[in-house]
Amino acid sequence: MSTPAPSPADVAELTQLLGRAPRADFEVVVRGAGGAPMVIRNAPLLRDGTPMPTRYWLVDPALSEAVARIESQGGVRASEAEVDADALRAAHAAYAAERDAAVPADHTGARPSGGVGGTRVGVKCLHAHLANLLAGNPDPVGAWVQVRLDAARATARAATGEAAS
Repeated sequence: MSTPAPSPADVAELTQLLGRAPRADFEVVVRGAGGAPMVIRNAPLLRDGTPMPTRYWLVDPALSEAVARIESQGGVRASEAEVDADALRAAHAAYAAERDAAVPADHTGARPSGGVGGTRVGVKCLHAHLANLLAGNPDPVGAWVQVRLDAARATARAATGEAAS
């Protein structure tokens, strides 16, 4: 299974967002209101054949910063403690199966492993879980993050007197 080629504009935008050229084939699977990439789906292997365990990657800078704030406040441990363990295992398994199905049939080298963000169990990265959710996949940790992001936006709107939209 191959990843559809991104447009030259998407490659340029992702290069700017990453501060370097992308090392894996990718496609933009979620765009923001202005059309900018929010979530990309990476090929399971870098162009040099190195395994790429992170299938869905959150690339929107503002959203990434907001998720980083949640992580810095203990969000990884808190999410792991609060989400249903069976639902988390199912998310990891589905993520790995989808990624593994995209590995070329003739590939004989090292393969990506683990589930969301490359981990086999638990929670490693809230960004990867949110990206997985935004890409349309069931992810209890991504949903946990989304609830906190929505609450933070509501609090910010209330603090500035902005009407809820």
